[in-house]
Amino acid sequence: MNKYIKTDKWSIIENEFHPERVRAGESLFSIGNGHMGGRANFEEHFSGDTLPGNYIGGVYYPDKTRVGWWKNGYPEYFAKVPNSAFWPGVDVVVAGERIDLATCRVVDYHRRLDMHEGTLSRRVSLVTPGGRRVTIEALRFVSMRRPELGVVRYSVTLPDSDAEVTVRSYIAADVRNEDANYDEKFWTPVSQTPLSITMRTLKSDFTVSWAMENRLDGALFTDTGTDLTPAQSASVSVAAGRSITLYKFVGIASSLNHPADQLPSASARVACEAADAGFDTLLREQKEEWAALWDKADIIIDGDDDAQQGIRYCIFQLLQTYTGRDSRLNVGPKGFTGEKYGGSTYWDTEAYCLPFYMAVAGEEVARNLLIYRYNQLDEAIANAEMLGFKDGAALYPMVTMNGKECHNEWEITFEEIHRNGAIAYAIFNYVRYTGNRDYLATHGLEVLISIARFWAQRVNFSAEKGQYVMLGVTGPNEYENNVNNNWYTLYIARWCMRYAAETALWVRDSHPDDYRRIVTKRHFDHAAETARWNEICESLYLPYDSERDIFLQQDGYMDKEQILVKDLPVSERPINQKWSWDRILRSCFIKQADVLQGLYFFRGHFDTATIERNFRFYEARTVHESSLSPCVHAILAAAIGDIDKAEEMYLRTARLDLDDYNNENREGLHITSMAGSWLAVVEGFGGMRVENDRLTFTPRLPKSWRSVTFKLRFRGKSVIVKAHADGSVTVD
Repeated sequence: MNKYIKTDKWSIIENEFHPERVRAGESLFSIGNGHMGGRANFEEHFSGDTLPGNYIGGVYYPDKTRVGWWKNGYPEYFAKVPNSAFWPGVDVVVAGERIDLATCRVVDYHRRLDMHEGTLSRRVSLVTPGGRRVTIEALRFVSMRRPELGVVRYSVTLPDSDAEVTVRSYIAADVRNEDANYDEKFWTPVSQTPLSITMRTLKSDFTVSWAMENRLDGALFTDTGTDLTPAQSASVSVAAGRSITLYKFVGIASSLNHPADQLPSASARVACEAADAGFDTLLREQKEEWAALWDKADIIIDGDDDAQQGIRYCIFQLLQTYTGRDSRLNVGPKGFTGEKYGGSTYWDTEAYCLPFYMAVAGEEVARNLLIYRYNQLDEAIANAEMLGFKDGAALYPMVTMNGKECHNEWEITFEEIHRNGAIAYAIFNYVRYTGNRDYLATHGLEVLISIARFWAQRVNFSAEKGQYVMLGVTGPNEYENNVNNNWYTLYIARWCMRYAAETALWVRDSHPDDYRRIVTKRHFDHAAETARWNEICESLYLPYDSERDIFLQQDGYMDKEQILVKDLPVSERPINQKWSWDRILRSCFIKQADVLQGLYFFRGHFDTATIERNFRFYEARTVHESSLSPCVHAILAAAIGDIDKAEEMYLRTARLDLDDYNNENREGLHITSMAGSWLAVVEGFGGMRVENDRLTFTPRLPKSWRSVTFKLRFRGKSVIVKAHADGSVTVD
C-alpha cells in the first residue's frame, strides 16, 4: 500500500510534487464524460516520465497479435483504443525559458480532482533554471452536457518580475500507443488547418476531428502549427504581480456520430459554440450535470472518511466512464485512464458493473449493456464455430470491441469460458431486479439458448466417473490454467442450462409470437434440446472435498502444497511481480477465488455455514492480485458476520487505486472493480437482496460507521436507504 493522497470526502488531492509519481497521478486524476476521456497529463510540456493518453469511446484499432495468429481459432488482432490527439496542450515560455516541471524547481504544488463538480485543477509555484519565479494555475474538464467538448483555463502569473510570456495552444496528433504490438502508428492524417486536424485510424477507418478556439484578453494570436500539430501562439508583456489567462475550447467529433466528411465542421461548431457561451457558463453547466448525477448515485458513509472518499472516487470514475447513452459503448477495465487491456469489453461488465448502473442510472441504461451483447450474438456464434462448436452454440469473447474475440493467450481465449455464464447471469439479474420479464422474449432467450448449446457441447461424459465433466478450462482465478473440472465453471454452466430451459417454457407460454420467431430464427428444437440440457445437469460432476466439507476449486487442487497467504514473506508480494509464472501455477495461491465467485452469485442456493466453511478455506489462500477479488470477499465476509474482514476487504477494493495496493496504478485505474466497491457497500454492509420481487436489507456495518445512506432505482421508483450501526434500516 502506498498511501499519499490526502483524505478528503469530495476531492482527490496532491499537496506535493513527486516526479516518480507523475504517471500514477496521471491515472488517479483522470477525467472523462462517457463519450471520451483522458489521463491527467500536465497541459504544459513535461520531459519526465509520462504516459500521454486521450481516448474516444468506440474508436478502436485492430493491432495484429504477436503470437498465435497463424494457429486455427486464434484471433488475428487485439483490438485497442488508440491513444488520440493530445488536445489540452499549452506550451509556456517565460523570458525565453520553456516551463517544464522536470527541469524547474517546484516550490509549491497542489492538484485537486473535484469529484462533486467534475473538474481537475492544479496550482504550481516554481523557479525556472534561470531563477525566475512563475505560478501556474490550470483548470480543465470534459463537458458532461456537451459530450464532444473539452475545456481548459490556464493562467500564468509572474510574482516578482516583468517578462515576456509566450503561450502556445496546440493539439498534438502525432501520438502512439505505448502498448502497440509492432510500434506502429494507429492514425493517418486526413486534413489540417491552423485550428483543427482530422485523423483516420488505419485498418478500422474511424475518423476523428479536433478543432479549437482560443481566447486571451488583449492578445493577438498567430498561427504557429507544424505537421500534425495545429497551434496558435500569443506573446504578452506581463508585469510583476500580474497574470494572463488562456481559455481553450476544443471540439472533438468522431465518425461514430457524424458523417466523415462533416467532421471538421462539426468539431469546429462545438468549439465555437463553447467559446461563445464562455467559460463561466460551461463551468456552471458542468456543476449542474454532476450535481444531478450525484443526486442519484451518492453514498454517504458517516464515521469513516477514508471509506467515504474511496466509494465516492469509485462512483465518480464509473459515472465518467459510462453514461448509458449509447448502446454501442461499454465499460473497459481501465476506462479512459490507460492503455492496458486495450479499452475492450470483458466479463467484468456483466458480473460487476451491470448492478451499479441498473440501480443508479436506471433500467434503460442497464438494458443497453445487455443489448450490446445481444447485438453481438451472431459474432459469438461465429467465435464458437471457429473453435469447432456447431448448431448455433455461442462463445462470447473474453475481450472484444465489436463482438469478435481479440485476445490470443490460449489459456484465456479458449479456456476462460466462464464469461458465457456471466452474460447469462446478467440477463437473470436484470430481470430479477427490474421485473422486466418481457426482455426474455424480445432478446434474452436467444442469448440463453446459444449459451446453453455451448455448455452442452463443451462437456463430455466420463465413463470412469459416470458423470459429465468439463476438461481444460481456466476459471476466474487465472493463477491456475488448463485445469479439469473447475467448480465455478461447472456450477454456472449447470445453472445456465437450467435457466435457459425454464425461460424457453415461459416464453413459449406467455409470448407465443416471440417464441415462434425465436424457434425459426435460431432453429430451436425445444423438446430435444431442453431434454439434453436437463440430462447433463442431472449428471454433472462437481468436485467436492468430503474431508473438509468444501467445494473443491478443481480436480487436483489439494495435491498442491497448502501454504497460507499469512506465511508468505512480504518481500515476495505481489507474487505476479516477484515469482515466475511456472511457480505461480504450481502454487496453491489464488488470484481470485472461483468458488467464492459462485457462492456470491448464488447465495440463495447455500446456507450460511456452507458459505463460511468455503470462505475461511479460500480466503486464507487468496492473494487478491485480481482487482475483482476483494469486493466478493467483502460481501461474503459481511454475510457470515465477519465485519472486520469485510471492512478490510472493502477498503482494499474501494481504495485499491488511491492507495496503490498492487503497485500498478501508473498503468491506469481498475474501473470495473470500482463497481465491486459499490456492491460491497450496498449488498455487503447494506445487505441488499431481491427476494420475492421485493428489496430486503440486513445491514451489518463496520464498527467505525455510524450509518450509511445510498439511493437506488427499483422497478421505476427511487428509494433512499439508510442503514444504522444498530442494524436498523429506514427506507423512503
